[in-house]
Amino acid sequence: MQKYKYEAVDINKKKFKGLFLAENENDLRVQLARESLYLVKCKSISDKSPSVFLAVSSRVKISEITTFCRQFAIMINAGISILNCMDTLKNQSYSALFRKVLNAVYEDIKSGELLSDALKKHKKVFPEFFVSMCYVGEMSGKLDEILNRLAAYYENDNAIRRKAKSAMIYPALLLVLTLGVLVLMLTVVVPMFQDALLKMNTTLPPITQFLFNASTWFQENYLMVFAVIAVLILLLFVFSRTNRGKLAFGWLKVSFPLVGGVNSALVASRFTSGFGVLLSSGMPIVDAMEVMSNLLGNKYVEKKFQEAIDQVKRGVPLALAFEDKGIFPAILIQMISVGERTGSLDEVLLRTSGFFDEQVGAALNRLTTMLGPLMIIIMGIVIVFVILAVYTPMLSMIDTLG
Repeated sequence: MQKYKYEAVDINKKKFKGLFLAENENDLRVQLARESLYLVKCKSISDKSPSVFLAVSSRVKISEITTFCRQFAIMINAGISILNCMDTLKNQSYSALFRKVLNAVYEDIKSGELLSDALKKHKKVFPEFFVSMCYVGEMSGKLDEILNRLAAYYENDNAIRRKAKSAMIYPALLLVLTLGVLVLMLTVVVPMFQDALLKMNTTLPPITQFLFNASTWFQENYLMVFAVIAVLILLLFVFSRTNRGKLAFGWLKVSFPLVGGVNSALVASRFTSGFGVLLSSGMPIVDAMEVMSNLLGNKYVEKKFQEAIDQVKRGVPLALAFEDKGIFPAILIQMISVGERTGSLDEVLLRTSGFFDEQVGAALNRLTTMLGPLMIIIMGIVIVFVILAVYTPMLSMIDTLG
């Protein structure tokens, strides 16, 4: 049985609305007729909306969102109505999940809702930034222009994300390799030498005795070690989901050596491109700041950003509000100040966004350049320590025999 939301009239043209369970639309029509009601329109609804389904499933890809924006903009520019655009788009070759969301949006628009109101129901797919931009486009009559800007914004943001992920692959592999070598040494290599040296009844130096004790302890307690590591990871994961944890990890992201520069550049890049797009679309500064506060991807930065919003509401200039927050580099504060004085803040930010995109790439290159050799040095130290611990007593025996 399918649940339907319907509108019907009786013989006196009196309207009735409600929900009804039926096999299909014809079955709904028959059941309403038994109550002397005539079906005007209906739509099937689900107890699980697409946005709820998305919470436990994979999200719609950014590439689909950008393609949707481009196609939508072309059709709007050609003079096709929003309803007919959505009717076409919901049947395109998107993922089944995205088509389901677009179909729900189409039904809502068909029932008389604004595009932005229909999109707002699916926050997991269309975030507040996207919805706000579409609302501005609807109100200003520049929806096609807004959609093209959204596509460009998401393409750029996705490119930066991919660059950040790919840059971390090599250091992550080196870390895994280092841990793997350490475990192999403690469980296979060291025990082989330990048995041989103990049979010789020779006095072991402190470094060798320490390594043998560590190897023996690890072999006897490796399950406990892995269990403790798993519990710590779980506790950190749970803590990271709390408000205090999000603030703590957000602070670490922008303050911790090596990764702090990358995350600060990412925040600045996202702010300049997103805020510039919002302002250039005609959105007031405070409203644009409210939207941007949820797009920075860092709870600590968002908290500082909210403090800046409160100051701007009290009449403090934007550059001055950001100056003492420590969330943006000095050059960005200067550019904001120039934009405010000249009345072209949106243009300044959009032009500056390219600079910070390059800064993200440069910061990622510095990070990988430093992490790669650092992991190799750590691996070398581990191997050299094991070699010294194993061969020191053997060399001592050779000298004694000589």
